[in-house]
Amino acid sequence: MYLEIVSPEAIYLSSEVDAIIVPGVEGEFEILKNHAPIVSLLTAGTVKIRVHTQRHLDFDKLHPELKPHMMDNKVLTFEIKSGTIEMKDNKAIILAD
Repeated sequence: MYLEIVSPEAIYLSSEVDAIIVPGVEGEFEILKNHAPIVSLLTAGTVKIRVHTQRHLDFDKLHPELKPHMMDNKVLTFEIKSGTIEMKDNKAIILAD
């Protein structure tokens, strides 16, 4: 699936990914390929992005706000204060604050 993470200041990520775990209003949830269409509010927390099969990502050239997870360097983390996620047709967009 394709993921874009954007804010008014920058585009943080625009890439194919394997999975996304986000801090939803009612708790953390995961989105995988072929997920049903969804729009959800996000709360303060950590967005986790699984990129296990994405060999094309150059981790040295990623936006500095994206950090490899301390226990798994094929999972990126991104801290948000709030936001919105929309998933449709295997494309997810996170509008982050």
